[in-house]
Amino acid sequence: MNADIDDNELVARSQQGDHAAFEELVTRHRRKAFAMIYQMVRNEQDAWDLAQEAFIRAWKSLPKFKGDASFYTWFYRITTNVTIDWLRKKQIAGEKEFDDEVAVREADPTSRLLPKRTALPQEKMRSAEIGDRIKAAIDTLSPEHRSVILLKEVEQLQYNEIAEVMGCSIGTVMSRLFYARKKLQTLLRDVYEND
Repeated sequence: MNADIDDNELVARSQQGDHAAFEELVTRHRRKAFAMIYQMVRNEQDAWDLAQEAFIRAWKSLPKFKGDASFYTWFYRITTNVTIDWLRKKQIAGEKEFDDEVAVREADPTSRLLPKRTALPQEKMRSAEIGDRIKAAIDTLSPEHRSVILLKEVEQLQYNEIAEVMGCSIGTVMSRLFYARKKLQTLLRDVYEND
């Protein structure tokens, strides 16, 4: 497929039964879907299985897609729902690690201008300790609070996009973020006070 074709065109073709167009949508969005799901379930095989389930549901629901939201937002709502449903069924309540290495990152635009500073061993140790504390704190959040934090802080979505993805109002997103951040602040108070 041509990389110049936007998601809307691929969706229209997919709705007409063009499997290659839908395959292109899968190719474009599978890494981010996997990263988001992995942040929630902390298991690579489960994350790939859930991503596959999300794409299957998207394919089946595609005839109903009206284009009111972008395909990206619509698909990530499906992905979030599939993941939260799975977590509820498994009754997983924060027992694995938060791995920010999986998140899709863009290159730092200043990286060509500034030399990379190597952290001192004690800085690396302190960063690893703080990272472990943050992972443990995030794992204590409910699936809904964990997903809203990940969508905002890792995926860097806007409030309206998160609301569309989660199928709730912007007010609900703001409320969930407030309570999730408040809980994280309480759990990590000593980390912030020592910096």
